[in-house]
Amino acid sequence: MKPKLVIFDLDGTLLDTIDDLKEAVNHAMSLRGFPTFTRNEVMAMVGHGARNLMRKALPVGHKDDDMVDAAYNDFKAYYISHIDKYTKPFSGIQDLLAKLHQEGVMLAVASNKFQEGTEHLIKEFFPEIPFVAVLGGRPDFPLKPDPEIVGEVLRKAGVNKEDAVMVGDSDTDMETAANGGIMGIAVNWGYRNMKETALRQTQGPQRMKVVETTEELQQLLLP
Repeated sequence: MKPKLVIFDLDGTLLDTIDDLKEAVNHAMSLRGFPTFTRNEVMAMVGHGARNLMRKALPVGHKDDDMVDAAYNDFKAYYISHIDKYTKPFSGIQDLLAKLHQEGVMLAVASNKFQEGTEHLIKEFFPEIPFVAVLGGRPDFPLKPDPEIVGEVLRKAGVNKEDAVMVGDSDTDMETAANGGIMGIAVNWGYRNMKETALRQTQGPQRMKVVETTEELQQLLLP
């Protein structure tokens, strides 16, 4: 099944970023005297961009646009300054990316994290990997599961849909792949139980593929 291009999600797929996200969320909440959150609670809220994360975190009655914008600005300022305090690659990811690159597979990142943060983390943790595209959330661009980000990566790479695969840890990533007309592979080491998601799907040839380890993912991508 060796693809020409693999598009990776970032948070929960390549990097474990939850502890730094939790600290930034709790900073923004504490500034306002609002309740803070545990790692698991933040994990349940992530995946749809930082602004939506703030909207979920703010208490009922405090979710108006002005409050969301103010909390987002405080979250982002803190997060950028502490973006790599606890963040680290998941086990085996660096070796997997190196092997895919060595085998001539093009690599890209498609994230709902804001662009500046996405670029910072990729440059810091994977400086040796020449990604053909590193795309995050940007003004006036729709977030995943809108397929626009898939189309943008395919254009940058010069690859057809049938030669591309998307790898991610959430329903959103798998919906993005389906909406973009490419194959999706779910990883089960991230922030969602993708085996449960797969069991809810209709049986058939398009049933979601779920992998537990980077070794299993490599076997799928480099048979």
